Amino acid sequence: MLHLAIYHPAIPQNTGNLGRLCVGMDAHLHIIGPCSFEITDKSLRRAGLDYWDDLTWTFHETEQEFLDWLGTRKPWLVTKFGPHRYDKVGYADEDILILGNENKGLPMAWHERWPDRGIAIPLRGPRRSFNVANAGAMVLSHASAVCGKFDYWSAGDAPDLSTKDPNS
Repeated sequence: MLHLAIYHPAIPQNTGNLGRLCVGMDAHLHIIGPCSFEITDKSLRRAGLDYWDDLTWTFHETEQEFLDWLGTRKPWLVTKFGPHRYDKVGYADEDILILGNENKGLPMAWHERWPDRGIAIPLRGPRRSFNVANAGAMVLSHASAVCGKFDYWSAGDAPDLSTKDPNS
């Protein structure tokens, strides 16, 4: 199982989108606290996150708690400052992909700790970065494909839309 982590999330909708992504990709979501919002059943229901019960996730109250869980493993840091293109590195099952905070990214100490593990998504056009949930979707989808997570799927698994009314 791949792991997707978000560092100090600030926007609940992004965390919700990442949770939905992880359910669909069969990945483990890690939330590295503190968060700027509460993760409660009530707030999740209000955000329409009815799939949260299907999510494999861990809340790490502090950076140190996450780092203790990580141990000696080397994560991939998803950052616009990464020296590698996200689609040009080799991923393996059980890899950890870490997304930064929506406002501040990842701390410089983490970039210094894993200087060769930064991955960036090429950005064309007049924007400074992608939305964190969109970036997570791009990188996790690619890593999942590289790891063979989609090998079981074929076009025959898709619903047959030929019998559907295109106006419905």
